[in-house]
Amino acid sequence: MGLLRIMMPPKLQLLAVVAFAVAMLFLENQIQKLEESRAKLERAIARHEVREIEQRHTMDGPRQDVAVDEEEDIVIIYNRVPKTASTSFTNIAYDLCAKNRYHVLHINTTKNNPVMSLQDQVRFVKNITTWNEMKPGFYHGHISYLDFAKFGVKKKPIYINVIRDPIERLVSYYYFLRFGDDYRPGLRRRKQGDKKTFDECVAEGGSDCAPEKLWLQIPFFCGHSSECWNVGSRWAMDQAKYNLVNEYFLVGVTEELEDFIMLLEAALPRFFRGATDLYRTGKKSHLRKTTEKKLPTKQTIAKLQQSDIWKMENEFYEFALEQFQFIRAHAVREKDGDLYILAQNFFYEKIYPKSN
Repeated sequence: MGLLRIMMPPKLQLLAVVAFAVAMLFLENQIQKLEESRAKLERAIARHEVREIEQRHTMDGPRQDVAVDEEEDIVIIYNRVPKTASTSFTNIAYDLCAKNRYHVLHINTTKNNPVMSLQDQVRFVKNITTWNEMKPGFYHGHISYLDFAKFGVKKKPIYINVIRDPIERLVSYYYFLRFGDDYRPGLRRRKQGDKKTFDECVAEGGSDCAPEKLWLQIPFFCGHSSECWNVGSRWAMDQAKYNLVNEYFLVGVTEELEDFIMLLEAALPRFFRGATDLYRTGKKSHLRKTTEKKLPTKQTIAKLQQSDIWKMENEFYEFALEQFQFIRAHAVREKDGDLYILAQNFFYEKIYPKSN
């Protein structure tokens, strides 16, 4: 092949290079079209599935007659932060939904935009609260926190979430965009072909590893206010902390995911009965790992930690970790290195008036 290239006239060599470049552009264009077609097909299948479920639930009467028992009128929203083991945890919910009799729905936003338009917020709130056929329901998607109370909703959904060490999350996301993971290994990723390591990116001051890219967990918990997405906003962090404590049922950390699942099973068995055993001993189909990931050096970590943005995201992470460990400490006991859920620790007495 090298001999043929040497013997080819310069003009033919140039034509061959141009032809090769055109062919590669054509292939990339075809791959992009195939991905768009796949996305359209997935949306069409999802709409078809929804129609089938609605028809199945309304065969015995009109939809407005559908009533939901109080114990079944439960909706959980997992507004998952990217690269925090969110797919691993969500797949556990999928594995359990048939056995525990609830529905799981993915909230697929265009281009994974975490901020909904005002009209979509109204639609979403209405869907969540009135779609009785989907109750009990577990909704998950990459969306920022949305306060249902501002829309006049009396019974708000239960929010849960998981967060991760901010630098570890960014490193995982960086390599995910380039190499994908073992969940869908054949899917072409946005930065595929870029072989630059995270260390090299930081050393060169690249945009994909800039400190600004750390600003994600705070705005996800802060919500849909403009200030939430103002990078480095102290107000946004304070609001995120407030929402975590007051609006979220439980927030776990990636590094202690098993304990998070165990607490959910103890507190919300309607959804998570069997989740701990599945996580510990199951077929592990829910586990997902980013491929080709290389741990950053101490120098890279130290450089990122100089940023005020890292300091704020890390402060929020440490705050969430402290809250989670506090809840866990009052819910479990340790024996021989294993954790066990505490039995009910309260009872009622001195009940008056006395019944005859």
